Amino acid sequence: MTISRRTFLRVSGAAVPVAAGLGATTPDTAPGRWAALRRRLSGALLVPGDAGYEAARHGYFTLYDHHPAAIARCGREADVQACVDFAAQHGIPVAARSGGHSYVGYSTVDGGLVVDVGRLDGIRVLGHGRAVVGAGARLGPVYQALGSAGRALAAGTCPTVGIAGLTLGGGVGVLGRKLGLTCDQLESARVVTADGVARTVSAHQYADLFWALRGGGGGNFGIVTSFTFRTAEAPNLTSFSLQFPPETTATLLAEWQDWQPRMPDELWSDLGLGATAANFGGCFVGPRSRLKPILDDFVRRVGAAPQKREEPETDFLGAMRYFAACTDLAGSACGPGWGGGAGKIGTAAYVATSRMLMRPAKDPAAVLELLSEDPDSYTIVDGGGGAIARGDSAFPHRRALASFQFIHGLEHATETAARRAIGRIRDGLGPEFGTTGYVNYLDPEMPDWGQAYYGGNLPRLRALARRYDPDRVFAFPQGVTPA
Repeated sequence: MTISRRTFLRVSGAAVPVAAGLGATTPDTAPGRWAALRRRLSGALLVPGDAGYEAARHGYFTLYDHHPAAIARCGREADVQACVDFAAQHGIPVAARSGGHSYVGYSTVDGGLVVDVGRLDGIRVLGHGRAVVGAGARLGPVYQALGSAGRALAAGTCPTVGIAGLTLGGGVGVLGRKLGLTCDQLESARVVTADGVARTVSAHQYADLFWALRGGGGGNFGIVTSFTFRTAEAPNLTSFSLQFPPETTATLLAEWQDWQPRMPDELWSDLGLGATAANFGGCFVGPRSRLKPILDDFVRRVGAAPQKREEPETDFLGAMRYFAACTDLAGSACGPGWGGGAGKIGTAAYVATSRMLMRPAKDPAAVLELLSEDPDSYTIVDGGGGAIARGDSAFPHRRALASFQFIHGLEHATETAARRAIGRIRDGLGPEFGTTGYVNYLDPEMPDWGQAYYGGNLPRLRALARRYDPDRVFAFPQGVTPA
């Protein structure tokens, strides 16, 4: 099978992590303690042996097999407050979970409390382009609700990813060059901080925390319960997918990195590169008649005819279903088939890491040689620039030309061997890419991960952690520690 971003999504999904925590003290989890918490919740509290516990403890990645002491199915914001208060009081590790897509399994925790906000998934489209989205909503239903109301949000392509982790880590995705990161469209959020207080944060209230949650979140500072976004009028889009011969990968990357920044903000594109893959895709805000000459020019630059070329022109919702590889799946079928879900989107087993391309690679051929060493590795390159570069938040890589996501499957390799393979890519690209990485593509072995994920914003984020979570209630291995 020829690999493309869309086929990869259909069989595995593009994952982003959600809010997560790992407490630092020995928990007091006697049965009586859990009974006390259960009395405070409107939703269910599942412990080992309860019906539904086994399904509830699993997330998107089958690689991780955690056994939490309890899973709280929060049905309202007050449930989240009760969980945070309880965990802080008894020194219990906390893992908040929305979509359950954490690359490294941080959305659950052995022996701790999983605060599952999946049922806080309401979506309300208000007047003046505003939309209130519960932290448990997944992208598929978000796109469905917004698209049906004639509105759009710049976000990712995997329908089972949770809105929370995506937004808190920044939110690289489709329409990013036109509208910015997902977090750039955030007007306000409701967040439960380590003291159990639910706060509304915005540019006018707790502005420092609002800044931090837009790109420096992903498990830090608190558990968000809802987001209010400024949406855009949903445009008609022309999606495109061109599959080039595998031997063109070096030329494809070399031409793309020069061509992509010169394109209008209405055009977003990506690459899918591997030992047998040379794929170029994206979308254009406008009709196919305007896109076709742009793509024809790029084909001439590559110097080879694509083996396959698609350019469907649809409305916004149709384009999002196309990118999710869900054009043949109706309704909830384009949803998770794990954790009790009845959808057709499956779980995944792979490891990943990332780098950010801050300037054009000097030697694209050498980069591609490194990327193509292992036949089980695959690289997804998402274009940056445009409105992304004009934003201002804790996301540190505004000036990046692109994000590179390196993925290695586990069908023919152990986890150790796969991590070693992507580690060679990650570290081998250091001279070209520098100490960079995307916090939504966490890698437990990322060297100098604080600098990679948070860059020059790390000191400010650490000061905010001292203010809002001095006792590290929301601590986790790659979280921001108080200064």
